[in-house]
Amino acid sequence: MRRAFSGWLPPLVGALILCSAAGAFAAEQAGKPSTPLFVTEVLILVVAGRLLGEAMQRLGQPSVMGHLLAGVVLGPSVFGALWPEAQQALFPSEAAQKGMIDAVGQVGVLMLLLLAGMETDIGLARRTGRASLAVSICGILLPFACGFALGIYLPDFLLPNPEERFPAALLLGTALSISSVKIVAVVVREMNFMRRNIGQVILASAVIDDTIGWIVIAITLSLVENNHLDWPTLAKSVLGTAVFLVVSFTVGRRVVFWLIRWANDHFESELPVISLVLALTFSMALITDAIGVHDVLGAFVAGILVGQSPILTRQIDQQLRGVITALFMPIFFGLAGITADLTILANPEILMLTAGIVAIATVGKFSGAFAGGRLGGLRLPESLAIACGMNARGSTEVIVATIGLSMGVLSQDLFTMIVTMAVLTTLAMPPSLRWALARLPMREEERQRIEREEFEAKGFMPNVERLLLAVDDSPNGKFMAHLTGLLAGRRGTPTTLLRVRAPDERPKSRPKEEDHGPEADLKAGAETARGAHDAEQAASEAAAQEEMTGKAEPSQEEAAPEEKKAPKTATPPVPLIKAEATAAQAEAMVARESRKGYDLMMVGVDETLGPDGALHEDIARIVAGFEGPLGVTIARGGHREDPTQRLKILVPVSGNNVSRRAAEVAVMLARAQGVPITFLYVASGKRDGRRRGGALHQHEQAALKELVTWAERYDTEADISVHTELAPHEAILREIKRRGFDLVVMGVNRRPGEALFFGNVAGAVIADAEASVLLLSS
Repeated sequence: MRRAFSGWLPPLVGALILCSAAGAFAAEQAGKPSTPLFVTEVLILVVAGRLLGEAMQRLGQPSVMGHLLAGVVLGPSVFGALWPEAQQALFPSEAAQKGMIDAVGQVGVLMLLLLAGMETDIGLARRTGRASLAVSICGILLPFACGFALGIYLPDFLLPNPEERFPAALLLGTALSISSVKIVAVVVREMNFMRRNIGQVILASAVIDDTIGWIVIAITLSLVENNHLDWPTLAKSVLGTAVFLVVSFTVGRRVVFWLIRWANDHFESELPVISLVLALTFSMALITDAIGVHDVLGAFVAGILVGQSPILTRQIDQQLRGVITALFMPIFFGLAGITADLTILANPEILMLTAGIVAIATVGKFSGAFAGGRLGGLRLPESLAIACGMNARGSTEVIVATIGLSMGVLSQDLFTMIVTMAVLTTLAMPPSLRWALARLPMREEERQRIEREEFEAKGFMPNVERLLLAVDDSPNGKFMAHLTGLLAGRRGTPTTLLRVRAPDERPKSRPKEEDHGPEADLKAGAETARGAHDAEQAASEAAAQEEMTGKAEPSQEEAAPEEKKAPKTATPPVPLIKAEATAAQAEAMVARESRKGYDLMMVGVDETLGPDGALHEDIARIVAGFEGPLGVTIARGGHREDPTQRLKILVPVSGNNVSRRAAEVAVMLARAQGVPITFLYVASGKRDGRRRGGALHQHEQAALKELVTWAERYDTEADISVHTELAPHEAILREIKRRGFDLVVMGVNRRPGEALFFGNVAGAVIADAEASVLLLSS
């Protein structure tokens, strides 16, 4: 501990020296706005916030607390007490100069709410159901009532307008009742409890808490502006909020997704999607302000919609998070800390009142969340852990208090008391939650689910955000469309369908295309995958509910017909973009599309086979401009007549990356149809003089066992077939004939040259196999 402190002491001393130098410089500029002083303020807040944030994180606390404490150190509580002239010169109260840094802080509020919305998982709240909702509602009502009552009976000297207590009581009740989803998420994530059942309930409760909280905050602030309970204004705020939310989460979701895709696909300049996201955030903030609700709600909802976009979510998050975390967070929370004057706690009366606020906030939130957990059907240990986890305030309360102070509803002293409460409850939350969670052992079913989810997150298909499908109306094209639907339907992956037609063929009409073309096969495959996924999800939700509460929900078979519903997290339909082109036009179109961020291209056209084991020149021409992973299929047997028939899949594996990727895709196909899968391993003894009697080496056995375990994690039955005396293509062809497989999924590598060639083994299989073949290249 001493070494860690000594490591941080020199930077902190340096920061204070820099503060002093800046203060002396600013003293000469007194009386007029100074750009150098503004830049100095930004520099000090960013550096000090980063240093103390890092120190807090190493101590097991959220880094946002370091940003807030940096402001406290730079404000009148510490720096001002030691050197008041320098502190006032560095952060003057003169309106013009103060307005420059405050403007950055106000933009920071919107940016923080945008980021909070992007981190909000509405689906998580739906999955945890009744327990999370009960925890959130009870956890809000009790501390809100306590805070409101406290506001009504506060001493007059703590209120700027003692005769108008109602607005201050509303804000105080709100500040004491809302948990900070960001703080909760950080602590749960750092403790590796994010995927635990109890961790999901805690996080989902915080999500609901935060969502309800910002709606309540927005309505409360609109009432505060009128200084009294005006029923027409209240009705306007509530109705306007309801309409805004309904439109946002119905029409708005589709519009936002379309705009993100359109900006990404049509702009060539750098970071067009980020400009769009910022424009959406500010526009929605203006909309909520126009309907009489605070602009923070618009920014928060904009973040939720952006976070739900099926494409580019990782890129948007990475590009925005950096500037928000590094710039806006330390400035906003630093300014909040500067505004708080902890020297007022030297007054015994104020100190006792602050202790009372902390006690009411802690007991109220703990009791409400605990009661909600019990009402939601959770056991005593789970309810205790949730009560500990929901007691963090942090960022939300600081934002509410800052807004209330700026509106003249809260006094400077009351603001400081609320900030003190937020800091103390947040600092107490991590150790208390760690203590409670350490007494919740992981059960076997939960452990298996977590391992499967962690395994899926590292795979190829879960990280595919966009699919490009180029097919014609041939059996090959229809079969590939169906396979693509099986892959895309599980997660609702956006897909662009490029229909390749003959040069002399006229474009088909929409009705016929939808009834009989590849689009129908794509949708049929997607529906199959969606149905399988939703059934699995319903079973998983029922198992989690039983594990958390000890009570099993009625099964689909036991439930009454009118009670049979889709799971709470039903998969969305596959967003589809359609286009047509000839083979010659498709080359240029694919080259343009490849720049838009597709993760996988699937091709199925009539002319597939070329000379000497290569693929036909039409396929080579179509995919020439695409540099990402590629899939090509050849339909044979029953798949030429009925592309939707159930699959019997064989996957040759060798242990390299391309074969593992093919195995993953094959498992996804099998999982969608609920069929088993067979892995074929060819280990010729001729290539290894140490092999005897056809026995596999230990590392080979381990690799094959891992594949079977991998498939089982995806709820797919798998077996292994081994050949040690045949060449690879001979073993594949023999296995097809012996066991009647109708689809071979092979991982291949593109070979250099003008022709599209994947090697001799792949060439022999596509030439001689009686089964359909899906080739997947890196």
